[in-house]
Amino acid sequence: MVTETPTASFDLVDSPWLPVLRLDGTQDELSITEVFAQAPRLRRLVGDVPTQEFALTRLLLAILHDAVDGPAYEEDWQALWEADGLPLAAVTAYLDKHRDRFDLLHPRTPFFQVADLRTAKDEIFPLARIVADVPNGEPFFTMRSRGAERLGFAEAARWLVHAHAYDPSGIKSGAVGDPRVKGGRGYPLGVGWAGNLGGVLVEGDDLRQTLLLNLVATQQEAGGLRGDGDDRPAWRRDPCGPGPADKAELTVRPNGVRDLYTWQSRRVRLHHDAEGVHGVLLAYGDPLSPRNMHDREPMTAWRRSPAQEKKLGESPIYLPRDHEPARSAWRGLAALITGRVRNAHQRGEAAAVVRPRVLDWVARLANDGYLPEDHFIRARLIGAVYGTQQSVIDEVVDDAVTMAVVVLRERDRLLGQTAVDAVGDAEDAVNALGDLADDLARAAGIESEEPRDAARDRGFGELDGHFRDWLRGLSPGDAADPRPRHAEWQRTVRRVVLALGRELVDGAGEAAWVGRVVSTATGAVWLNASRADLRFRARLRKDLPLGGDQQNPEGEDR
Repeated sequence: MVTETPTASFDLVDSPWLPVLRLDGTQDELSITEVFAQAPRLRRLVGDVPTQEFALTRLLLAILHDAVDGPAYEEDWQALWEADGLPLAAVTAYLDKHRDRFDLLHPRTPFFQVADLRTAKDEIFPLARIVADVPNGEPFFTMRSRGAERLGFAEAARWLVHAHAYDPSGIKSGAVGDPRVKGGRGYPLGVGWAGNLGGVLVEGDDLRQTLLLNLVATQQEAGGLRGDGDDRPAWRRDPCGPGPADKAELTVRPNGVRDLYTWQSRRVRLHHDAEGVHGVLLAYGDPLSPRNMHDREPMTAWRRSPAQEKKLGESPIYLPRDHEPARSAWRGLAALITGRVRNAHQRGEAAAVVRPRVLDWVARLANDGYLPEDHFIRARLIGAVYGTQQSVIDEVVDDAVTMAVVVLRERDRLLGQTAVDAVGDAEDAVNALGDLADDLARAAGIESEEPRDAARDRGFGELDGHFRDWLRGLSPGDAADPRPRHAEWQRTVRRVVLALGRELVDGAGEAAWVGRVVSTATGAVWLNASRADLRFRARLRKDLPLGGDQQNPEGEDR
C-alpha cells in the first residue's frame, strides 16, 4: 500500500484550487486569498458541476461572514457594498489566523476531514465515491468513463467540499469509533445538507457583488436569519471524530449560516501520496433534518407539507421546495417573487410557500434604499435530483432568471404580482395548446397523452426566451401601472401560441378533419379539427383578455 507523505501540505489559503471565470471570458484557478482579492474582476466560480459551484460559493460566504463577524445590520452591509472591493485586510488576517485548518493534508486537522478515520479492515476506496460526475451505468456520455483513479490536490479539495454538501444517501463505510455502525456498515442517514435544497443563488455583475448580495444580515430585526452568538464555521470548531457530534449539541445547531454553510454531514479521509489523491474513506457525519429550517437556511424556497403535518401532529411543517428538472426557472417565479404558487390556498393560515430568505434580504435592501431599484440580479437555481432511494445523483438542475430588484420590492408588489400573473398566462395558453393537440388526436381516433405532452413542451420552449426578455425589461417606471406591460406579454403569448396551434391544425391529417363522436363531461359530441380549433381560439380569448381585440385578436387571422 502506498504510504502517506508526513510532511506533505496543500494550503487552500494560498494554493490555486478554485476555478473562476473572469469578466473577459478567460478561465483560471485561484487560491482563496486570490479569489477575494480579485473578486471585482471575476464573473463567478465555475465548478466541475453546477452543484460544486454552489457548495464552493457557500464556503466563501462562510469565510466572509466570519471574517467580518456579520454583517449584523443593513448599515454594516451598506458599508461593504459601497467599499472598493471586498474587506481584503480583514479576510487575509482571518485566513492567516486559521491557516492550519485550511491545509488539505494536515497530519492532525486536515481540511474538512478526520485525520485518523479508518474502517476495521483499514480499507481504502475508489475516488468515485466522492466524484459526482463519475457515471452510474452511462459510460458513453462523460469524460470519466473509466472512473476517477487519481485526482490532483486541487480537484480533490473541490470534490471534498461537494461531498459534504451533496453526497447521496445509501450504505456507507462503517468507521471505527462511530457508535452507529452495525456489522461494519453505516446505514442511510440522508443526503448532504445542500442536497435537500432547491438551491437559489443571487448573482450580481461580478463575484464581489454575488458574495455581498448573498451576505444576509445576522440580526433578525435587520431581516436576518435565526442564529445565536455561537455561530462558527467548521474550522473554528474542535476537529470531528469518527462519530456524530454530541446529541445535546446537535439539538441546538446549526447556530447560524456559518455553521450551516460548512456543515460536516460526512466523515472523510483522503488518501494521498506526493503526487495527489488516490483513494478515500467516506462515512456518515452529523445528521441534519430539513424540517422547519426556513428561518435558518436562506438559499431555497420552502413548501408546507400536509403529509408531514398529519404524520407528526405538528403544524406548520415546512420542507425545502425542490427544483423540477423539466421545468424552466421562470415557471416557478411565484415561489421566488411572492412566496406563493398558483392555486395554493392560504386558508387564512401559514403561507403554503415561503420565498427564499436570500430574496427577502435583497427585497429589503431595495425597499429600504440600499440597492437602486433598477439594479439587476440573476436568480440562479441549482440543485441535485436523486434516484434509487437517494443513493445516486440522477440529474443536476442549473437555470436562472434575470430581473430588476424592483420586482421583489414590497412596496411595488403590484409589479411583482404582474410578473407572477404573466407566468400564469403562459401556463393557461400552453394548457390550451395541449388540449388542442389532445382534441385533434381524439378526433383522429388516437387515445394517448403523448400529443398533449409534446405540444405543451413545444409551447413552453417557444415562450421561454420571450418571457426571460420580458421579465428583464420590467423597470421601475412600470411599477405605478404595470398593465401595459401585462398586455404586451399577453399579446406575445397569443401570437406565439396561435402560431403553434395553426401548425397543429394544418398538420392534423384527414381523419381529424373528418372527425368522430367522442364522450365529454357534458355528453357525446362530434369532434373534428375545425371544432377543436374553435374551442382553442375561444379559450385563448378568455384566458388572455388583454392580448388583443376580442373580435379580431392580433395574429388570429387565417
